[in-house]
Amino acid sequence: MADVREAITRAHHEEWARVVAALARRFGDLDIAEEAAAEAFAAAVERWPSDGVPPNPGAWLTTTANRKAIDRIRRENKRDDKQQEARMLYDRSEPHGAGGAIDDERLRLIFTCCHPALATESRVALTLRMVGGLTVPEIARAFLVQENTMGRRITRAKTKIKAAGIPYRVPAAEELPARVSGVLAVLYLVFNEGYLASGPATDPVRHDLTAEAIRLTRLIRSLMPEDGEVAGLLALMLLTEARRPARVSASGELVSLDEQDRGAWDAALIAEGHRLVRERLASGMAPGRYQILAAINAVHTSARDVRDTDWSQILALYDQLVRLDGSPVVALNRAVAVAEIDGPEVALAAVDRLEDTLAGYHAYHVTRADLLRRLGRGQESRAAYDRAIELAGNTAEIAYLTRRRDQLG
Repeated sequence: MADVREAITRAHHEEWARVVAALARRFGDLDIAEEAAAEAFAAAVERWPSDGVPPNPGAWLTTTANRKAIDRIRRENKRDDKQQEARMLYDRSEPHGAGGAIDDERLRLIFTCCHPALATESRVALTLRMVGGLTVPEIARAFLVQENTMGRRITRAKTKIKAAGIPYRVPAAEELPARVSGVLAVLYLVFNEGYLASGPATDPVRHDLTAEAIRLTRLIRSLMPEDGEVAGLLALMLLTEARRPARVSASGELVSLDEQDRGAWDAALIAEGHRLVRERLASGMAPGRYQILAAINAVHTSARDVRDTDWSQILALYDQLVRLDGSPVVALNRAVAVAEIDGPEVALAAVDRLEDTLAGYHAYHVTRADLLRRLGRGQESRAAYDRAIELAGNTAEIAYLTRRRDQLG
């Protein structure tokens, strides 16, 4: 029984986006695609324990989902309308009469979910649901909003796609530059959800999501090889993913960067990430946000030992990033570098100025707890750890923070 549950979980991680994308392509309706996919997985939960796991779970799920979708359309007695609508969307998806630059259903799906007719927050939420397969509660935690608010946001986005007749396709070459930035933002958030999963019932690190984000970013890079931010995001993901083998201990606890076994890092991913960063530097073009973040990670992964980290270079890169992105999260991360250069007291003053905007963000309290700890202010540090634990959703991080708090006595 445990093996079947594991197989269903693995199938959901690996096949959800494929099933939804295939149904969206066929029926031209995201609601039908999502609901039929969900029903197919529910059928797997019911039938696989007795029937056994099928040899090809993805094919079984897609076939079952297609039947569920057709059954729903028949029940609604709107089959002709739905087929006509799907045909119209399909016809417009290939305006030049030939296949798209990349024939991948999931890439078509992500460009549909990231259409500029949708608000940015809706694009991200819809893609996390439709492509990433995250639940509404998981997405709500990622955005620090209520579940019902996030549910309405996703519903409105799907309704707008249907009402506006947004086509299910990879944009034409002339449209790509204007469209790609929204896609990159979505992919970065999908990657981050995998890198530090927010759901208490999920694995603390979801390699399926990080791998999917990297795969799709590689596809977009092949489509736009000269785009610096696409290359920057890919480099950032690779350098972050390279550290994954050392991020969670055998006991299931998050391992901080300064405590990680650097010998366990993926040398091939680091080499590829560094090469991309060097290529962007050699281009002479002004770097964008993702390129700077990738450069920061390149500095971290260049140090053989944490004591060799070039914090002056990292702080200089954050100063450059602040000019492009003055968000409080960037300011918080910059403060970590400030602590290494100017000391924890100066950094704490900078962090405390962010309280009004980041009071509900667990990483704010984690950073405060660490700085207060270094300053010997144990009682305040413990209170900050308590608040961070309360807000954190990742099981491995909660275990790490709890140990750090309890060490204070």
